[in-house]
Amino acid sequence: MAISIDTIYQRVLALANKEQRGYITPQEFNLFANQAQQEIFEQYFYDLNQVARIPGNEYVYADVDDMLEEKLQIFQNQATLGPVIPSYVYRIYRLEYRGVSCDILKTQDFNDAISGGPLTKPTPTRPIANIRKNTLRVASGGGINSSANVFYFVQPIKVRWGYVVVNEKALYDPTYTVNFELHQSEESELVYRILAYAGITLQKPELTQSAIGLESTKAQQEKQ
Repeated sequence: MAISIDTIYQRVLALANKEQRGYITPQEFNLFANQAQQEIFEQYFYDLNQVARIPGNEYVYADVDDMLEEKLQIFQNQATLGPVIPSYVYRIYRLEYRGVSCDILKTQDFNDAISGGPLTKPTPTRPIANIRKNTLRVASGGGINSSANVFYFVQPIKVRWGYVVVNEKALYDPTYTVNFELHQSEESELVYRILAYAGITLQKPELTQSAIGLESTKAQQEKQ
């Protein structure tokens, strides 16, 4: 389920105005919101790489690796693509050719395998693939092909707190609103990151420090 951008905006405003620290306009909020969402999304891949080195536990709900996988599933997709990989493909994590998973090789390794001997040449049971400058090449022993079944991640869509201006005041309008696609567990993280950006823009370092403090508290709670 999507995270309501109006809920996030109201929480941010409440915290920012708690000590009269300044008003965050809808335009500023939308800018901060998209930046925060993108940072959280990209952090998933870094965290996934880190926890891959740590053994999991038998409890799915407490296993960080499983939690990250659950958050990333929102952005997973698959399609037959090629030869040019579309710009909406953020990261490819698997390629299949005729139902068989491909080894994704660097350009030089791919070329060496194609021109190598029987031990390195691709076969129908051991296909190889290469992506260079968004161009896909696949080989399975019968020449080079230019399409495959691609498993990939897309980036979150841009969010927007929609509004109409009435008597010089911005009023929430769901018609023009685009909510966050992130997992619901990221609500607090979004609030803290947006507050931190707002503190910089409003030249209120205490607001940024407050946001960092709240985020640190949340991080400590998650480690317990």
